[in-house]
Formats: sequence, structure tokens, C-alpha cells
Amino acid sequence: MDTVAVEMSRERFEDLVGEALDEVPPQLLDLMSNVVILVEDEPPPGEPELLGLYEGHALTERGWDYAGVLPDRITIFRNPTLRVCDTEDDVIDEVAITVVHEIAHHFGIDDERLHDLGWD
Repeated sequence: MDTVAVEMSRERFEDLVGEALDEVPPQLLDLMSNVVILVEDEPPPGEPELLGLYEGHALTERGWDYAGVLPDRITIFRNPTLRVCDTEDDVIDEVAITVVHEIAHHFGIDDERLHDLGWD
């Protein structure tokens, strides 16, 4: 496993995720439904470069029979983010981009559309 370029505590990283969420317009957050946002140190095995992951049923895929299910999960991965960033400012920017990217998946926006919008 590669070493991290930026040293940052789990607590500080979680604070950055919270700050990124604070920047999301309240009207958009109000539309989010049945989703939790988590921080993990490492991504699933075999995906060491994954910065974030959305797991669940996008709002656009939910039908009349959507009920009684566990919340969707947005997970932001700390160590891969720290490995690709050179400074704490880079981490702040990357966390914000990753949070927006995963929230977009919750709203049914795929990677291709995000790329078209400039959210790489």
C-alpha cells in the first residue's frame, strides 16, 4: 500500500466531509432521501484508488414499491484521498468534489454526465 502524502487524522478528515456537506445547497440536501454518509479508511479490496462509493437505489430508480429498505450509503475513503493529494488544501478540494460526485449518483447522475459537467 502506498504511503499517504498528507498526514491527517480520521477526525480532521471527517470534519472535512462535514464541511463539504455544509457547502451543498440546503434545497438539495432536503431532497436526499434514506441515505447515510460514512467515512472509511480504505476502500473495498481490489479498488485501492477509489475515493468514494455510492451504494443503493438512486432516487430516479425508486418506484412505488420502494419501502422498508436499508438506507443508501455514501462512503468517502480517507487513505486513498490522502495518497492522491499533496497538501491539506488539495484534500479539502478533493473531499468536496468526491462528496458532490457521490451525492450526484444518489440523484441518478452517472459518471459520464458528471464528466460532461466537469466533475472529474
